[in-house]
Amino acid sequence: MLRELPLYIMLLPAVVLVAIFSYGSMAGVIIAFQKFVPAKGMFGNQQWVGFQNFVTLFSMPNIGMVIRNTVIIALCKMIAGVVVPVGFALLLNEVRNHLTKRIFQTLVYLPHFLSWIILSGILLNLLSPNEGFVNIVLAKFGIEPIFFLGNPNVFPATMVLTDIWKSFGFGSVIYLAALTGIDPALYEAAVIDGANRWQQTKHITLPGISSMVVLMTVLGLANILNGGFDQIYNMYSPVVYSTGDILDTFVFRLGIEQAQYALSTAAGLFKSCVSLIFIVVSYYLADKFTGYRVF
Repeated sequence: MLRELPLYIMLLPAVVLVAIFSYGSMAGVIIAFQKFVPAKGMFGNQQWVGFQNFVTLFSMPNIGMVIRNTVIIALCKMIAGVVVPVGFALLLNEVRNHLTKRIFQTLVYLPHFLSWIILSGILLNLLSPNEGFVNIVLAKFGIEPIFFLGNPNVFPATMVLTDIWKSFGFGSVIYLAALTGIDPALYEAAVIDGANRWQQTKHITLPGISSMVVLMTVLGLANILNGGFDQIYNMYSPVVYSTGDILDTFVFRLGIEQAQYALSTAAGLFKSCVSLIFIVVSYYLADKFTGYRVF
């Protein structure tokens, strides 16, 4: 304990932050069971209403649409968030020039470090239906301008594609690391047996990283209700609520914009409970199929 004291001290700020913002804020869930009046305070003489806020929440006409949008967008992000990084990692692994490899890896890795505040401003300009670069290019091919952020049918796909553009570089690093763990002797034996590059990829590379792919997919189940608040909130509008409104943005509007604190807390608690179930299931599956254990 004394020998590792510097490490515990270094860890202390993170523990304090988690204790305050993750565990300390849990006391606020009692608002979901109250007829909350802000003037009385969270622990004041509030009227308890049991599960009435949840009944009201699930009787709202648009709650089913919000849950559906959340699941669809999050599920598409999760699937594409595995397929695209794996494909890119496989392609980048075939590049033999180390300088070219580093340049491409750095270029696709950079967007990961930019916040959605910055990226949303860039994307609003790029995807503008009138003067956006993307629509200017499409016009060269005779395609009519597309209102990417104002068309309900296009908006979910736009969110998925822009999220992948931002994050696939970071995800590919994980799979590139997994690729380095494959024994080179297997490839040498395959070449001797006459296997081409595709056969080597199919029978050696993909099986070699399959455990990592399964692990990342299973762990992604925990985020099935996280559609990406910071991304969508900065780029959506009432026009696309029918396909773009997710639980996080719905809770934000209820609590911050409409001051319905009890309802928004009930919605947030519902999301947290469902996410907890998926987290437990995902870690069980990760342990069962890949041997991954947190504790």
